[in-house]
Amino acid sequence: MPSPLKCDFCTKSATVHLTQIVNNKVHKVDLCEECAQAKGVTDPNGFSLADLLMKASLNNEPVVASGVRCEQCGFTQADFKKHGRFGCPQCYQTFSGVIEPMLGSMHKGTAHTGKVPLRALNRRSLSERLSKLEGELDEAIKSERYEDAARFRDEILQVKQAFEPKPAGGR
Repeated sequence: MPSPLKCDFCTKSATVHLTQIVNNKVHKVDLCEECAQAKGVTDPNGFSLADLLMKASLNNEPVVASGVRCEQCGFTQADFKKHGRFGCPQCYQTFSGVIEPMLGSMHKGTAHTGKVPLRALNRRSLSERLSKLEGELDEAIKSERYEDAARFRDEILQVKQAFEPKPAGGR
């Protein structure tokens, strides 16, 4: 028999289990009955999963709003807790002290590295290779190493052929 889940805020057995999926990321919170009532989970108007996740990620230490307000849109930390999102891009700098620990606990890191399409990555790699070969070809010609220059020329032709799109008809 599996052991019962513990409340994320205390050591009691969890009876309330919340799951939210945002951008294909699953966020789960397990609460005992007392913590669920204290956090307003039983009151739909007073419950914010963003607030709950923030408090859970900061090792149960409540975050003090401290009157910080975004200069661009006027959002406060209370607004973030209420809506579960920020008002503008500037909010991320304004509230970085609050969100960095939260993101660090939910994701692999706090810096978004993005994704590069495989074709673009291959194209960039070929472009860098082509530039390097052209430089080596120039150096070989200047130093009169014609056999090396011929080899570089052949490699340059191969790289350029890799750049050319393949015909759709298969000819």
